[in-house]
Amino acid sequence: MTAAAIKTREQALAGALAFAMHVLFLVLLVFSVSWQQKQIDTTVVVDLWRDLPPLPQPRVEPSKPPPPVVKPEPPPPAPKVEVKPPPPAKPEPAPKPDIALKEKLEKERKLKEQAAAEAKKRAIEKAREEELEKKKRAAAEALKKQQALEAEKKRIAAEEQKARDALAAQQAAAQARVVDEYKRRISDKIRRLIVLPPNVSDAAQVEFEIIVLPGGEVLGAKLKRSTNSIPAYDSAVERAILKAQPLPLPPDPALMRQFRELNLVFRPKE
Repeated sequence: MTAAAIKTREQALAGALAFAMHVLFLVLLVFSVSWQQKQIDTTVVVDLWRDLPPLPQPRVEPSKPPPPVVKPEPPPPAPKVEVKPPPPAKPEPAPKPDIALKEKLEKERKLKEQAAAEAKKRAIEKAREEELEKKKRAAAEALKKQQALEAEKKRIAAEEQKARDALAAQQAAAQARVVDEYKRRISDKIRRLIVLPPNVSDAAQVEFEIIVLPGGEVLGAKLKRSTNSIPAYDSAVERAILKAQPLPLPPDPALMRQFRELNLVFRPKE
């Protein structure tokens, strides 16, 4: 506030105070006159009775208003250092109610759609996992059954093979016995037909390879080994082989291959 403004304000205050003093003085004056009037009325009554002339009313001089109080002019105020506050943040314009409500509803709709999509995704994933687990269990069960079936097949096959092997062994043993039996018969037949030459050692031994036809005929007899120093014994054995045909053979044709080539050993004394 400037000094001129302060002075103007003080003058207005002094004028108002003077006006108030005049009003107060006027009220006091009226009150005094009224009170004096009452006193005069009483005196007049008394004077009427006494026939006395009325007393002159005193003249009341109006009091002068007190001089206005002159206040000393205050010293000029010290200059204020104006500190500028930081500019306030610019408030964002408030969204209109309709737009805000629409955005809120849109946000809620999107959240619901997202929640529903996530729930559907979880349900699909759960169903897929359950289906996968079901397939795994079914595959494991099928594999278990397949393994059990394979094991049973192997067990049966092993038992069948064992039975076949046992049967084959029995048949082979029987065939071996038959083969041995007929080889013994052939050797005995040939041996009975050998005419021993004189001076043959009892330790003499010859081995012939005999080719036999299916009917028992001898296709050939070949000397393979001889420990005899007398060739007449070797010739006597060969003549006996040829003379013994047809050689006795087993009736089973499957055994004929065992008699296609015979290696027989002969000694003078057996």
